[in-house]
Order: sequence, then structure tokens, then C-alpha cells
Amino acid sequence: MKIIYTTDLHGSTWKYKRLTEIAHEQGADIVINGGDLLPKGGDLFSQDRFIKKELNEHFAFFEDAGIDYLCYLGNDDLRIWDNIFDETCVKYSHVHNIAQRKVRIRDIDFVGMNWVVDYPFQLKDRCRVDKDDYEFQFQLGPGVLSTPDGFQRIKDWFKYARSLPTFSQELDKLPVPENMNKAIYVVHMPPSGLGLDVCMNGAQVGSKALYDFLLITQPLLSLHGHIHESPGISGTWKTILGNTICVQPGQMTSFIFVVIDTEKMEIIRHDYRS
Repeated sequence: MKIIYTTDLHGSTWKYKRLTEIAHEQGADIVINGGDLLPKGGDLFSQDRFIKKELNEHFAFFEDAGIDYLCYLGNDDLRIWDNIFDETCVKYSHVHNIAQRKVRIRDIDFVGMNWVVDYPFQLKDRCRVDKDDYEFQFQLGPGVLSTPDGFQRIKDWFKYARSLPTFSQELDKLPVPENMNKAIYVVHMPPSGLGLDVCMNGAQVGSKALYDFLLITQPLLSLHGHIHESPGISGTWKTILGNTICVQPGQMTSFIFVVIDTEKMEIIRHDYRS
């Protein structure tokens, strides 16, 4: 089975167009889009327009082509659009919103999760502390949550975050695959300690809880994103944790994606410039 994986497209229409072309050229069976699908710049409260028009048309292509499309919204996509996104996905039998869900295609279980470990930025819609002993990063402003009436400021983000389930607990709540040897996890957040989580300043911000989870569960593959520049900074986009192959292709001004052949277990990273 041939899978195309990309992530963090942030509403780039030319990258979405190129993705459809590549899926056709490569004869893809499945496309996985790993979060942060919507435009990041400008008015985030207009992101629903992108879902209703561009994503709707994008999904229609894959429906007509009979290619399964797995995706979810990411930390820069407002949670207030989750219902509209879900309603758009369910219009198509080949499009699957895998946020905190499991989808079985052929003999492979795909499990998705779009929570991220807390970061310095203000939008906290999908943020969690990693573990109970998590130490917060320096914050660039007061935390906010999206509401239909605009951003709601959180009076005490640190206290509020501690009242939520941890990232570790969210992992434990995920649906369990039938066979881990044929399971692929699509988790927007990268694990720590593998070179997949390195920021421009050299800081490593991945999830220790996710590292532990993958080391214990040992799925066939884990696919990540979130830290766009990490492969360019660390030089690592693919590594092995036990028997699990962990992939974080990154995403920059060029269009970056990987092609995965599950029969040969061959994974090739592509960097396409417009």
C-alpha cells in the first residue's frame, strides 16, 4: 500500500493543489494530512471559509479518485471550527477525521491525535501539559481560547492547564489498534529526544510522554509534524524508537512530503519547490 504523508500546510493553496497532483502521479492509496490545515495568517475567525470552499473541493477530488484521505485540524486551527470540519469530512466516504479516532483501512489501523504539549504562544485550544511534572515554558502573552464571540482570555493559564487531562492521559484514552505491528499513529506533536522536535533556537520541545508511549506500544509507524523547521535544524526527519519508525518531514516554504510503501517499508522524503 502506498501512502503520502504531509503536514502543516496552513492553507497554502498551491501546496494543496500539488498534493492532489502527487497523489495521482504516485498512485497513492492513502493520503494523510497531519494537522494545521487552515490559513494561519490574518483573521483566524474566517478559517471556516477555507473549510467550506477549498477543503471541500480538495476532499471531493480524493472522493472521486477513490483515495482515502486521513486528516485532522491542528493547534493553529481554531477548535470552534471542529464541528464544521467534521461535517465536511463525513460528506465523503473516503475522507476521515482521525482526531482521537481509529480508522481501519485494509489491515492497518490508523490512530490520530491532535493535542499538543503547551508552548509559549497564546492560542491554547489544543494545548495540554505533557506529564504531571511538566515545567511551563516562558509565555509570550496571556493564554486564550477561541469562542464564537472571539478569543476568551484565560485568567490563570497555568492553573487552568493543570485542571485538564495531561498529554499522557490523552494518549491513554486513544482507541487501541488490533495489532500494533500493523498500526500507524498520526500524532501532530513529535516525541522528545529523537531529533524530530528541534526549534530554530535549538530548543527540544517534544513530548516525553509520547516517547514513553511509543516505546511501550511499539506501533509500526508514527507520523508527526508541528515543528516545521526541525529536520532542517537537526538533520533528522526519520528515526527508529525500538521497532517503531518515527517520521517528521517538516514543512517550510517549499512543499515537503513523504511517500511510504508499506509492503517494502520504504519511506522517501521529497522537497518540492513551486
